[in-house]
Amino acid sequence: MSKTEPCFLTAAEAAAAIRAGTLTSETLIRSCLERIAARDPAVRAWLHVDPELAIRQARERDKRPPTGPLHGIPFGVKDIMDTADMPTTYNSPDWQGHRPTRDAACVSIVRHSGAIILGKTDTVEFAYNSRKAASRNPYNLAHTPGGSSSGSGAAVGDFQVQCAFGTQTAGSHIRPASFNGIYAIKPSWGTVSREGVHMISAILDTVGWYGRSVDDLILGAQAFRLPAIETLTAPAAAGLRIGYCETPFWAKAEAGAKAAMAASVERLRRAGAIIEEIVLPAHFADLSEAHTMIMFGDGGVALYDEYLRHRSTLHPELRLTVEGGRGVTPEKLVAAYDLADACRKEFDAIASGYDAVLAPASTGEAPKGLHTVGDWIFNGLWTLLHTPCVAIPAVLGEQRLPVGIQLVGPRLSDARLLSVARTLQTVIDTGAEERAAILRAA
Repeated sequence: MSKTEPCFLTAAEAAAAIRAGTLTSETLIRSCLERIAARDPAVRAWLHVDPELAIRQARERDKRPPTGPLHGIPFGVKDIMDTADMPTTYNSPDWQGHRPTRDAACVSIVRHSGAIILGKTDTVEFAYNSRKAASRNPYNLAHTPGGSSSGSGAAVGDFQVQCAFGTQTAGSHIRPASFNGIYAIKPSWGTVSREGVHMISAILDTVGWYGRSVDDLILGAQAFRLPAIETLTAPAAAGLRIGYCETPFWAKAEAGAKAAMAASVERLRRAGAIIEEIVLPAHFADLSEAHTMIMFGDGGVALYDEYLRHRSTLHPELRLTVEGGRGVTPEKLVAAYDLADACRKEFDAIASGYDAVLAPASTGEAPKGLHTVGDWIFNGLWTLLHTPCVAIPAVLGEQRLPVGIQLVGPRLSDARLLSVARTLQTVIDTGAEERAAILRAA
């Protein structure tokens, strides 16, 4: 495909062109569908696409003046989210052909903001430690795109769609962004409704979205009315105070993660940012185990109904969770809750002294094989702490696979974090054209 095809535009670029009258939504949708037809037999990002429905909806959008920030923009929906006009299967053998009668709240909101739902993207079963998606990393089909938001990350990364939903209970949203060379926001916990999204943990589950630029993420933030998004500012890079945080789990960092962090620090310093190291208090190292206890404890409750109805066909990992084989006890859960509560206040106090905190987004490049989705060790603590996180691509690793970083802020600082990320995008992400060239040639 020509590099001028609309599918290669960011959502923000496409939205501006639609508003200016130089691009129609139908043209954009057809370009994305052409890209899907050419690439998805190999990438396998989608479980369901309805080209005729998407084109009809695009034509309807083109008859009306834009009424929302996502007007005419195609959106992929992770297949744990209900859609009234498409199947919702949770990538579970027991839910094939399931047709909900209404949209999940997040799907309804982007529709009302003008988005066109292009289809349903593949996911780990119930987005929880079980049957893997068939999706592949678009940069190397032998590698995972990450999970559980596998299809969404691969579809946006491969220029098949401008934006897509992901969710994060451990690291299922930010990690695929790193692996697929794209942008993502995991908003502050509780700022986006989870109604109509298959739940694993009320304490952890967070709906986020992918894009190809920070401005794409901001379009979604406007649609969801994230706190203070209407007061978004544009700070200068020079003088920004960035906290460098390896987290207590730095021993898990591979060459790619180390290179991404080092390159980001060097580029930030050249731009005039002030980098200060943050060493989290020693008890933050216990957040990984606390997160695990809560995730498995809540997962056992959330999946009990599935266990009773579909025990014989339920994935062994899911049965193990329900049957209490994860070592979860009431005492461990209470200790995990108390530690998380204390650390949230502590981290807010630490992070409030910086414009953003720089942290690893993944352990490194995407692992080889579709039997794994990678390690969430650098994500779970932020999920448990309820902080907003913005993923930004940083480098290509030794295997020529993308590796990103994440910017983190105190709870409910989403708008401020996005404004800083917008300023730092071109500072940190210096390889966008190189990544695009790799995928255009694929």
